[in-house]
Amino acid sequence: MAQTIAIVDYGMGNLRSVYQACHHVAPNDNVLIAHQPEEIRAADRVILPGQGAMPDCMKHLEDSGLLEALLEASRNKPLLGVCVGEQMLFDKSAEVRPNEEWTPCLGLIPGEVLRFNLAGKKQADGSAFKVPHMGWNQVRQDQSHPIWRGIPDLTSFYFVHSYYVKPQRKDDIAGSTEYGEWFTSAVARDNIFATQFHPEKSAEYGLKLYQNFVSWQP
Repeated sequence: MAQTIAIVDYGMGNLRSVYQACHHVAPNDNVLIAHQPEEIRAADRVILPGQGAMPDCMKHLEDSGLLEALLEASRNKPLLGVCVGEQMLFDKSAEVRPNEEWTPCLGLIPGEVLRFNLAGKKQADGSAFKVPHMGWNQVRQDQSHPIWRGIPDLTSFYFVHSYYVKPQRKDDIAGSTEYGEWFTSAVARDNIFATQFHPEKSAEYGLKLYQNFVSWQP
C-alpha cells in the first residue's frame, strides 16, 4: 500500500533534489512537497531539509504556518532532517543575527549548534582547514541503526556547512566525521534521524539512506 512522504517546504531547502531522490527510491509512494499544514498531518513520514542561515530558516518556518504541524509529526512519525534541517532539531544555534547570542531552534534533541573553530589547524598536506567544510568525507557509524542498513561504515557523503551539532547525550549520536576535529554528522532519537551531510548529493549510498528511511518503522 502506497504511503505519503511529505518534504517540508518553508522556503529554505534544496527541495527538488530531495524530491527526486525520494521518488527514485520509492516510485510507488506519494512523494509531495508540502506547503500546507494539512499535508504534513496527513503524511506517513516527513523530511525536513534546510539551506541557508539558521535565523532565516527559523523565521521562514515560523512564518510559513507549518511549524505546529511539523512539531506534531515529530512526536510520532518517522522524521528525517537534512543539513540545516538537522541543526534545527536542536535547542539553539550560535548562527545568529547581529547583537544576539543564540538563535532558538525546535528543541527536539537536547544540544546546540556551533561554528567550526579550526584556526591554526593544518591538513595532512600542510594547507589550512577551510570553513565551510565542503566536499566528500567519511562518516563513522557510532551506533547500529536501521537507517545505516546496507551502508558500509566509513562511507563518504557530501557536506557543505560551517556549523555542526553538539548533542548533550552521547546516545543521540549516530555518526561522526573528522574535519580538523571530530564532530557529530548524524543523530538518532526515537522516530527522528538526521544528517549534516546531503544524502541526495551522495550518489549510491545517499540513495540507500533515503531508501532505508522510507521503509523505516521506528
